[in-house]
Amino acid sequence: MTWALPTIAALLLAYAAISGRIAGTPITAPILFTVGGLILGGNAFGLIDVHAGAEVVKLLAEVTLGLVLFSDASRVNLPTLRTEIALPARLLGIGLPLTIAAGFGAALGVLGDLAWPEAVLLAVILAPTDAALGQAVVTLPILPSRVRQGLNVESGLNDGICVPLFLVVLAIAQAEAGAIGGGAAARLVTEQIGYGILAGLVAGAIAAAILITGARRHYIDSLWAQIIPVTAAALAYTAAVPLGGSGFIAAFVGGLTFGALRHRAPDHHEGDGAEHAAEGESEEEADMLDETGDVFSAVTFIVFGAVLLGPALGHLSWAMLGYAIISLTVVRMLPVALSLIGTHPRAPTVAFVGWFGPRGLATIVFVILILEEPGELPHEELLVTTAIITIALSVLAHGLTAAPLADRYATWFGRHPRTEDHPAPGAPAPGTPG
Repeated sequence: MTWALPTIAALLLAYAAISGRIAGTPITAPILFTVGGLILGGNAFGLIDVHAGAEVVKLLAEVTLGLVLFSDASRVNLPTLRTEIALPARLLGIGLPLTIAAGFGAALGVLGDLAWPEAVLLAVILAPTDAALGQAVVTLPILPSRVRQGLNVESGLNDGICVPLFLVVLAIAQAEAGAIGGGAAARLVTEQIGYGILAGLVAGAIAAAILITGARRHYIDSLWAQIIPVTAAALAYTAAVPLGGSGFIAAFVGGLTFGALRHRAPDHHEGDGAEHAAEGESEEEADMLDETGDVFSAVTFIVFGAVLLGPALGHLSWAMLGYAIISLTVVRMLPVALSLIGTHPRAPTVAFVGWFGPRGLATIVFVILILEEPGELPHEELLVTTAIITIALSVLAHGLTAAPLADRYATWFGRHPRTEDHPAPGAPAPGTPG
């Protein structure tokens, strides 16, 4: 591992040097980081030669997803989203269960060797979406607000929703394979969910109370106000694990709690412009959390290319590739279309929303967690390799199509507008769920 860290640092510096130049182009950061990791990984130049089961890989994955879960959850502002909640509510409440069901059916049909719990597990692993893979879709201001917000909120919440599902289905699959007993599996899942929720509630409430009280009394320096969400995410995660809870559930619940209390806090400013000042402070508080999460996400995609994708390509089969294509198209797009029945959507909108369900960070972390304890699933290699190939295909396909299809959809929408699709007065800025 001598050259792994300097190589990763060099890749980050190289991207920083051209980041402004390639912004808005089909060449996205996840594409560059994944390809860079693949080229410099153990299957090629060997500079990033780390084993998938290494503790450092697991730690990176856990820290990254914990930060992202807390950040996404803390940004959800339901009062602000009330005018645009219909689309994400349908995508999460109807589309997500249908996507898992469709993924399960496709896995049984295409990957016949999988046992039914493994097929469900693969479907759950590939259910969360990652807006970062197609950033233009949630940041382009000329896109209709409800579409931007819908996709962004869906991406921000579905990974947190899928974490407990993943834990439950993984325990069932392990019990079915005889790796653990049924009673032990049920107890494990109950503890992970229960203690995770408890730790998240406490950590989020403590952090929000400190921030609100300190800001009202002018006790907190602005820099340390930005550090509070980062430490709150760390507190939620690290408090849950010793208790036997899931750190991911704790981070997600902690973010929801922190955000809800922060948004409900009475404004401590006085005079004109108080609302804007409060919004500005809230955005500043999230800056360090977002930027920290972005850096860890970048490193995760480098490690994905170097440690996971390289070996997976050596085991690629037509069945795996076929399932990956089906997962990114039919398994995603059909449930989205069904979930939007009754809202009178137009075909281009249904196709656009259906296509942009990229698979990324959460799926990578789920794969790493499975690899942490190898051999507990009878068809682990088939399941894991299929998930990795699907992620890689999504990074490439959604990255390359995000900017051009967003421009094309925006042009079409500009020629065929609907008043209900335009940004509502007081809607949040493009690319933020709250």
